[in-house]
Amino acid sequence: MSRLCGLLLVFLLAVNFAQAQNGQGGGSMKLTSPGFENNKYMPAKYTCEGEEVNPALVIEGVPAQAKSLALIVDDPDAPMGTWVHWVVYDIPIVGKIEENSVPGVQGKNDSNPENYGGPCPPSGTHRYFFKIYALDAKLNQSQGQSKQELEKAMQGHILDKAELIGLYKRKNS
Repeated sequence: MSRLCGLLLVFLLAVNFAQAQNGQGGGSMKLTSPGFENNKYMPAKYTCEGEEVNPALVIEGVPAQAKSLALIVDDPDAPMGTWVHWVVYDIPIVGKIEENSVPGVQGKNDSNPENYGGPCPPSGTHRYFFKIYALDAKLNQSQGQSKQELEKAMQGHILDKAELIGLYKRKNS
């Protein structure tokens, strides 16, 4: 039985990896950016070495029954564990999040401000996961929620999700 569980886990990880490679999260939603391609390097403009503005994000295939969107941007390659760069929720149903915008209610990132914190890896190339969630409700959470608080509030409300991965390596690292 444990061998079967192990094989099932490997299969599920392979499916999730394939979906991430395609900019997919689990259903029909798709997340892309005109600023960079999935699993490719992000321009410095969106990082601590540039203007540190959020990239434009194009959202396709949002389920018709969705009432709001939520966005989490994090870096699982940070030395001290996953680093949260942006948390936004109660985003109206849109097809695009504009560059350098505040599309909804902002939560806390790991730098503590309630805004977009651009990639700024201390060394090496890091992956930045832009995760968009279609929700069946507006969450009506107070401003400044953490990633963990948002994930808890989203439980039972996620209709679909999509992911876009950007890479970045600082010039001086």
